[in-house]
Amino acid sequence: MTKTITFNELRQIKDRLPDGSMQRIAEDLQLNVETVRNYFGGTNFDEGKSTGIHVEQGPNGGIVELDDTTILDHAFRILENA
Repeated sequence: MTKTITFNELRQIKDRLPDGSMQRIAEDLQLNVETVRNYFGGTNFDEGKSTGIHVEQGPNGGIVELDDTTILDHAFRILENA
């Protein structure tokens, strides 16, 4: 399932996550932690993989098209239980 949000919205979600959430998401989804960080706007492609986000420049950091919302959905579940 794809989703479109602004880059700033994506970063705000990341910033609201409790400490250790990147590692928790990575472990729960059996991903490299750098891959999860790349999903939220990181750029460490030596350690992590591309995550299917596409950014188009514009207001509010630009528009982000997410090819897969699995990581985002997991982040929302963590926020609901925090």
